[in-house]
Amino acid sequence: MPAPLFRHVATWVFDLDNTLYPPRARLFDQIEQRMTDWVMRELSVSREQADRLRRAYWATHGTTLAGLMREHGIDPEGYLHEVHDIDLSPLTPDPGLAAALAALPGRRIVYTNGSAPYARRVLAARGLQDAFDAVYGVEHAGYRPKPEAAAFATVFATDGLDPARAAMFEDDARNLAAPHAMGLRTVHVAEVPAPAPHIHHHTDDLTGFLRALA
Repeated sequence: MPAPLFRHVATWVFDLDNTLYPPRARLFDQIEQRMTDWVMRELSVSREQADRLRRAYWATHGTTLAGLMREHGIDPEGYLHEVHDIDLSPLTPDPGLAAALAALPGRRIVYTNGSAPYARRVLAARGLQDAFDAVYGVEHAGYRPKPEAAAFATVFATDGLDPARAAMFEDDARNLAAPHAMGLRTVHVAEVPAPAPHIHHHTDDLTGFLRALA
């Protein structure tokens, strides 16, 4: 059981998308569609070109937004509002996860590459709006995205957490490399494991994993 390995943890850091709700909700299908629409309109390119740019910027820069800012100098605020204006009806409250989070000792925070207002909407739809002490979006990292180490350093400094006494839960394995290097205990939350030196634990059942830490 992993519980003894988490006894030092005073701050619990959670990614949002596909971590605090199941991937089967497929919210990113909506977000990616809106990203492609935005790129088509603002850059005056075809849908095929826009979709290719969206994917390429995500792979190269960490997020599509980061690529658009660096390559085209776009305003991030309008973009974030538009691409996150999605239907959240696929989400349902999860009292079991809420209880498991509430049982964790110490502080609980959300850190997402999305915007903080979007994150709060998602948390409310999941019945988790009271489960966290703070919510940080990409804007709190100066619009630098995970997996950049500087993004984590900025958010963690703002929060005041001690990396040596923190743990991070994240569905994107590449986003756990910097936290691992900073001293956090790392948990990959996904259906398929991604074995890597920077991942301490894997789970496909976040609620069950958290309950085992009590």
